[in-house]
Amino acid sequence: MNTYGVLILGAGNSSRLGQPKQLLRYQGRTLIRHMGEEAIAAVDAPVMVVTGANCDLVEEALRELPIEVVENDHWEEGMGSSIGIGITEMHLLHPELANIIIMVCDQPFVNADLLKKLIQHQQVTGKGIVGATYENTIGTPVLFGSHYFPALKELQGPDGMRQILRQSTGDIAIVSFPLGALDIDTADDYQQLLKR
Repeated sequence: MNTYGVLILGAGNSSRLGQPKQLLRYQGRTLIRHMGEEAIAAVDAPVMVVTGANCDLVEEALRELPIEVVENDHWEEGMGSSIGIGITEMHLLHPELANIIIMVCDQPFVNADLLKKLIQHQQVTGKGIVGATYENTIGTPVLFGSHYFPALKELQGPDGMRQILRQSTGDIAIVSFPLGALDIDTADDYQQLLKR
């Protein structure tokens, strides 16, 4: 039986925004809590959040949710380091996992239905990677089968998953997610979101 977990990346300091994007409120919830609740609704457990900058505030925003937290002391190095630490910790705590979905905390339109579509698409296609696609790119959220865990654990620096995706084109399925193009990097992005 395929088992699924979710890793949510929430370690950055949102330098372009000027405040922690994880804690921005949208439709009555902080973005990080929204991601946590949607992940739990999609896979039940395990769900893990990687924190770094503002770790105490982010952890407080997740209070009472059945979510595991791992802190990335090297969050300044970039997304790759958070993925590496998160996948390593998830696999250590949950060696039964056959698949992990990696999410970021600033895509407000990600929901449980989208995450379930990634899972369903993986079950139908048998592909090792299933990514969301928007604006002619494949990006987060993205599901990785266990075959890719060793490479994900080795990630460092700012590059994240791009290199793995580039090297694995024959093993990728995609799910259309046009709203994935909207992420929150600046105050203007956030104001545009609030107007929707």
